[in-house]
Amino acid sequence: MAVNAYEVLQERGFVEWCSQPERLREVFREGMTTAYVGFDPTADSLHVGHLIPIMALGWIQRSGHRPIAIAGGGTGLIGDPSGKSKERNLITVEAVLKNVEGVRPQLARFLDFDCGGNSALLVNNYDWLSTFSFIDVLRDVGKHFSVNTLISREYVKSRLDDPDKSISYTEFSYVLLQAMDFRHLYETYGCRLQMGGNDQQGNLVAGIDYVRKTTGGEVFGLTQPLLLTSSGSKFGKTEEGAVWLDPAKTSPYKFYQFWINTEDNDVERLLKLFTFLPLEEIASVMSVHGKDPSARTAQRRLAFEAAKLVHGEAAAQSAETASALLFGAGPEALRGAEEETFTMLKDEIPFSALPLSLPTAVVDALAACGACGSKGEAKRAIRQGGVSVNEARVEDEGSTITRESLLRGRYLFVRLGRKRFHLVAFE
Repeated sequence: MAVNAYEVLQERGFVEWCSQPERLREVFREGMTTAYVGFDPTADSLHVGHLIPIMALGWIQRSGHRPIAIAGGGTGLIGDPSGKSKERNLITVEAVLKNVEGVRPQLARFLDFDCGGNSALLVNNYDWLSTFSFIDVLRDVGKHFSVNTLISREYVKSRLDDPDKSISYTEFSYVLLQAMDFRHLYETYGCRLQMGGNDQQGNLVAGIDYVRKTTGGEVFGLTQPLLLTSSGSKFGKTEEGAVWLDPAKTSPYKFYQFWINTEDNDVERLLKLFTFLPLEEIASVMSVHGKDPSARTAQRRLAFEAAKLVHGEAAAQSAETASALLFGAGPEALRGAEEETFTMLKDEIPFSALPLSLPTAVVDALAACGACGSKGEAKRAIRQGGVSVNEARVEDEGSTITRESLLRGRYLFVRLGRKRFHLVAFE
């Protein structure tokens, strides 16, 4: 007997709240069920904060059910005020539609859009929301929503009580649009479940009530946790800002490093949430990890699996190798590195291109590429034992670089001390 989708979500930590958990279990058991998550495209890329609901949709599809992803071309024009302490800046229709196109291929990394009966769907709510007139919304939708209930929400109350954080009628009305989405998907695709972060619970309840009042349909809501790390910081944020899925915004190497830096207390939970590894395999990884946490076995597996999902296996392998090289994997690993790894390193550490004129003295190369400020500085660094070329300590100030020294026929990997690096390409 197939595992129940609700139980899969619960076991892996995706369920924070559910409107009717036992009844939803039954619905999943009765046959293929359709569930959706909405993403307002306020940027041209998703970030790791979006991954929990995306992964939840992925598990629902893997359990035999149909996922729908809404790219919120309509709701994105308004902006969801849930959890926000101030009014959002509105963006243009053109910007929203451009952002939708950026999000589309990222979702395809997690959802199968061509697998038969439970193929995923990607829809844009601008297609139906833009057909309603203002009078339509007021007359046919607004009458089903109690202002008393809406203003009792914590994020609304906090902004009503603070004159510097007012809420506009525009944002106040967002919940109506989200409820209209749920009804449209219920009537068009038989969608029974809406999911989102736990700041969405109020919107989900409003949608459930609206579908029930206007169609008599039985639908459900389920929220996932908004993650904090064990140290209390917001998950998915770094000193540089959000961790994006677009490699042009967050490189595959930096994406990999984000996961490598996971704390021991968080890593098992994140393996369950952000990989499709079976629970038995996660338990095995954690067993090995527990014998020597300093080896960071679980973090490395998490980083590789997450990077593979978002950027593909080749990029994940290159990021894994680049990370290992910078953390001292040794000369053998360096000699085995592929061209893609060096291409990735060019963007992560200081890089210089030098004319192919070999042999040349090591001190001349270090000064020419800028790894050392002068030949004299290079000589002093060598005398102090602080220079390695291709992970071999340079002992002699008179050492030379030959064609045979080059990695993949053109690269030198220079390490100065423990944490300074320079990549040189002879061209």
